[in-house]
Amino acid sequence: MSARPNLIVLPGHADRPRPEVHFCGHCGRAPEIADIMPASRVCDRCGLGLLLTAPAEAAPSPADPFLLIDGTLSICAVSRLAEGLLHVTETEAVNRHVTDLLVPADAEASGPESLVNLVVHAARGEGETHDVVLRPADQFGIRFWARVGPCGPPRAALLVLADGRA
Repeated sequence: MSARPNLIVLPGHADRPRPEVHFCGHCGRAPEIADIMPASRVCDRCGLGLLLTAPAEAAPSPADPFLLIDGTLSICAVSRLAEGLLHVTETEAVNRHVTDLLVPADAEASGPESLVNLVVHAARGEGETHDVVLRPADQFGIRFWARVGPCGPPRAALLVLADGRA
């Protein structure tokens, strides 16, 4: 027998916790350390959104329009910038099905990359951040590049939009 040490399995990169980013569910801005108070989850800057967390690759910047969607595919929140991009107020959009506003740009999309599948998995807190191309449900010729990922609490899907001009 040799005196060689036994090999053991070490945790890999996939086991490491993903860095998370805090942001406001309305204005998209990251809170300053002084803004985070234990008794409140409301953004001190805009006073309208809850403070949420998301993986760094999914989190919006203050310049990104985004929506929050729950596991039943109902819209929970619409950012200030998404209201302008989608021409809908948050009060008109909340509690509506996501496909009332956005659908996959590819009419034939029905595999694991479909919008519904991505949103359901993200709302459960599962899966990675994925890119998808969407269009408004009632219009053709307009495309939004989007990324879908998990956020919370409470658990929801974060759908960050870009209008394709940037």
